[in-house]
Amino acid sequence: MAYCAIFVPHFLLQSVIRSEPSLQNQPLVLLDGPAPTFRVIAANEAARLLGITAGLTKAAATEFRGVQIRLRNREQEAAAHAALLDAAWSFSPRVENTAIGLATMDVAGLKNLFGSYEEIGLQIQSCCLELGLHVHAAVSENLETARIIACAHRGPTIISAGQEAQCLNPLPVDLLVPSEELAEVLRHWGITNCGALAALPVLSLSECVGQEGVRLHAIASGKGNRALILAEPTHAFEEFMEPDDAVEELEPLSFLLGRLLDQLCLRVTARALAVRTIHLKFELQTSFEEVFDVSREMVRVKQRAGTFHCSLTLPRPTQDAKLLLKLLRLRLQEKPPNAPVQKLWLRADTDRPRAVQGDLFLPAAPDPDKLELTLARIASAVGENNVGSAELLDSYRPDAFRMHKFCATGAVDSQKAMSVDGVESPQELRKAELGFRYFRPPLSAYVVFDEGRPVRVSWKGNTGKVVHSSGPWRLSGQWWEENSWQEDAWDVELSFAGKTLLSGTYQIVFDALQKKWLVRGSYD
Repeated sequence: MAYCAIFVPHFLLQSVIRSEPSLQNQPLVLLDGPAPTFRVIAANEAARLLGITAGLTKAAATEFRGVQIRLRNREQEAAAHAALLDAAWSFSPRVENTAIGLATMDVAGLKNLFGSYEEIGLQIQSCCLELGLHVHAAVSENLETARIIACAHRGPTIISAGQEAQCLNPLPVDLLVPSEELAEVLRHWGITNCGALAALPVLSLSECVGQEGVRLHAIASGKGNRALILAEPTHAFEEFMEPDDAVEELEPLSFLLGRLLDQLCLRVTARALAVRTIHLKFELQTSFEEVFDVSREMVRVKQRAGTFHCSLTLPRPTQDAKLLLKLLRLRLQEKPPNAPVQKLWLRADTDRPRAVQGDLFLPAAPDPDKLELTLARIASAVGENNVGSAELLDSYRPDAFRMHKFCATGAVDSQKAMSVDGVESPQELRKAELGFRYFRPPLSAYVVFDEGRPVRVSWKGNTGKVVHSSGPWRLSGQWWEENSWQEDAWDVELSFAGKTLLSGTYQIVFDALQKKWLVRGSYD
């Protein structure tokens, strides 16, 4: 059994830099604490060189020129830690959520897929770097040893069996994460590294500090192992961003959304999944309106803005961040938020990518992603309710349908069932069906009757002679609603003198409620 520990050094700072890559080479300070008494909890190397240390107040930190100051954001930290777990799950299904900024996974049996343990460590670091995280990786047959070595060395570090104690001896005892009481006792004893702790007699240590000391002694000796506590992988991915200033225009908002979508799609792709639904949430800037209350002779403040929600369901799962950004831009152009945006949440529900195998003897089909983008552009022009797939309603009313969201179906086998001699089997023979073309809207017509049957039909200046007629068929329905209907329908074969293209079979309808004749359509 072999374990690989993945550790994110300076995790709080990296979670901020992951959302704002421009801060990578700038002095950065992270603040936390109750407002307004914020204090520095973390600073990168560039900020420490300027003299900034943990514990400084916000006012003291702002006096340093060129320092970027950010407040700690736990939602950003949660997204960064989730990205770390996604990177681990992309290599092994057996992953432990060890601590914030630390994940451990079982890598036994992965050599056939990814190469040696050193190559596995390098690939893990490369995958995490794509997700915006610089990590340390260590592999050992002892889970606790791998965790401690990953926290101490850049790696990838490979610990051979039997070398655990030798590698742990020079490391500081603080990496074992003792309790405050035990850490104080060890300082009084002069125990500063794992080697000194491992040299203490176990029985005396147990009498002095109890079972915690025995457990840390075993870990420092390279013998303290435990079972891997597996984490359950999730299929919902979330990203968060809080810009410095509220965003009003669509262009800068699209830039921020593009950054979030890039991070989201990288995580989804690492898990071999695809985005099915995107949920967008904005926290809008609170705007106030001063209203003078005459009864109390005071100014009453009324809040106007809140949150903005938007969802986008795709007919086909995708991993294309640019496509998702274009679709969200079209949606926001149609229904923009009514106030500047202060915070952005992005959540994706995922599905398995849909793989379609092409046919050697058929032309390549259009990209389904381009179809979705085209439908979104059409919907922004004609209305969302006017684009999609037509669904027939369970009604006797002619041409009763509604539009619903288009959903791509699976590939259909284009090969017909053939018999041995190459002739179609009887099951594949289809009866010829008569097609009907609706006129939308129906055409107003003038109908002449003779002895109860139509003999001439005229519309748009064209008059046709009825050769054959069938009907009437009286239909009615929904009399209990406002949109009730009642009609008499006829099928007529018309002949137009000198206009052979117009000659054919039509359906004419008498609307009993509107008291007028209509031409509903023609038969093919």
